Parts: sequence; C-alpha cells; structure tokens
Amino acid sequence: MARLILSLDSQVMAEYNMSKERYTIGRLPDNDVRIDNTAVSGHHSLIINILNDSFLEDLNSTNGTYVNGKLIKKHALQNGDVITIGHHQLRFADQQTSDTEQDEFEKTMVIPSGQQNVEQLAKAEEAAALAAAEERADVKADDVRVDVSVKTPESEPPAPAPAPAPAPASAPAPAPAPASAPAPASAPASASAPAPAPASAPAPAPAPAPAVPSHTSTVVGIDASMAPEALPSARLQVLSGAFAGREIQLTKALTTLGRPGIQVAAITRRSEGYYVVHVESGEEGDYPLVNGQPIGALARKLSDNDVLQLAGVKMGFFWHSSKTTRNQ
Repeated sequence: MARLILSLDSQVMAEYNMSKERYTIGRLPDNDVRIDNTAVSGHHSLIINILNDSFLEDLNSTNGTYVNGKLIKKHALQNGDVITIGHHQLRFADQQTSDTEQDEFEKTMVIPSGQQNVEQLAKAEEAAALAAAEERADVKADDVRVDVSVKTPESEPPAPAPAPAPAPASAPAPAPAPASAPAPASAPASASAPAPAPASAPAPAPAPAPAVPSHTSTVVGIDASMAPEALPSARLQVLSGAFAGREIQLTKALTTLGRPGIQVAAITRRSEGYYVVHVESGEEGDYPLVNGQPIGALARKLSDNDVLQLAGVKMGFFWHSSKTTRNQ
C-alpha cells in the first residue's frame, strides 16, 4: 500500500495510507489531505489510484504543484517522489517498490571509501577549503573592511624605547661616583677582583602552538568528526533516468559520487555550506555541470534547488524547503 508523508521544513506532520481510489489535497476541511496554509489552494491537487499505479493532477491551483522541483500538470507518481504544495512537502512512498532499488542506486552512484583515490580526494578537499576560505575573506571584507594580513614578530620593527623623563630643574645634579682605587700590583688577581657574575641563562623558547585540526586531518579525505554539526543536512534527489525520485542524504563530511573512469565528484560539508568539486573524469576537461554550466577545476558552492549533472545523471540539491510567495 502506498503512503503519503506530509512534512514541513523536514519535520514530519502526518502520514496517510492510500487505501482509496481518490485523494484530494488542499486547504479546505473537506480534503482527504488537508494543509491549512494560505499558500495552498482550497482544492489544490488530486491523486487517483488505479490498480498499482498512482497519478497526480494539479487542480488549477494558484501556486502550482511541483514534483521533484518541477512544475507539473499531471504526473505518474513513483516511489520516492516529493510533491511540493505551498510550503509543505508530500513524499510518495510505494511499498510495492522493493527497497533494494534504493540500495542499488546508492551502489551505482556513491563510491565507498575503499575505492576512493586518496590523492585525488586530497586535491578535491584542498580546492573546497580554498573556496571556503575565499568566501570567508569576502564576507569579512564586505562587513568589516579590516586588514587581514598576518604580521610575525620578526617582520615588525622593534618598538622604540620610551624617552626618560627630564629631571626637575630644582633638583641638584648627582655627585659623580668616586673612581675605584687600582688594586696593588702584588696582590693576586683572584683576591682583588670580584668574581664575574654568571651569565644569565637564555630564555626558554616558547612552546609551539598546538596544531589546529583541519578537515584534511585524515589520509582518506576529511575527518568525519570535523563536520559542522550546526549545519543542516541536505540531500540530492535524482531527477532523471531509471532512478528518478531516489535520494542521497548528505550527512557525511565528504560524499564521493559518480562512476570511476567516467566522471567523479565530491561534495564536502563545511560550516559555510556545501561545495562540489571535480575529482576525475574519463576525458580531460569533462567537468560536472551545475545549472547547465561546468564547474571547472575549482570548487563550486551549492545553493538550494541547484541541479547537478554528474555521469549523465541529473540530481537536485535541496537544503531548505521551497518557498512560494503567491497566496490564494
């Protein structure tokens, strides 16, 4: 039996078992799936179940009905499809579809750590770190306009010693110290001359500062423990091909995707956001595409609803739920 899972901002609100032939979705109380939000039309969408197939139809709604990020009028639902209505999402889960299909897709696109090229991943992570650093510098320059150059103690000129305060005019000059009488020539030097003061010991060198852990602190890419916990997790959803509707949750610090020998990319999760960077391809200069444009050799920051094309597969990047502005 198929199900609809209603959520808002990734928080599940309700589940519906689709045991009837028709299900209406809308804002009014007479709908089978009621979404009480002004961005949703009174009768927004309709789902018709015929034997083992389910079909979604938009009922001329004000804000439209979206499936996997695309505006639709009619659509044959597949397991894993995400329907966006207003600010809410409905995930279509068809239990008749074997869960092994999702596993098969992940085996096809997600490259396990044992098959990753360590040197290539290190270069990819370095490119992502550089892009993140440049973004931090741009933000600082825009917000504060401060000098970000680092000066070491060796490069700075020594500070001038403060000038001694002049003596008061009324104070008498100090009397000169009497010259010490020379020691008798017959006296042994050891008896007449005081022992020289021992030379002061050199100051101990300061202890080196502890190394700051970085994302490249492991030999296989990024240390997962360094992933920023406060950053919301994102997902990739397949938009084309036999695996349309399948999803990849980007919960790791580094996710490597693609097909070795054809095209491989890595997505890194950092405090500034998510970055995609090219790892390898079968042909020189064959880079992944983001919104139809090749990303090149540099890392590219991903934005919500970006479309990533990798190894012939189109995937939507979803970070925040889609927002609509028109109300009925």
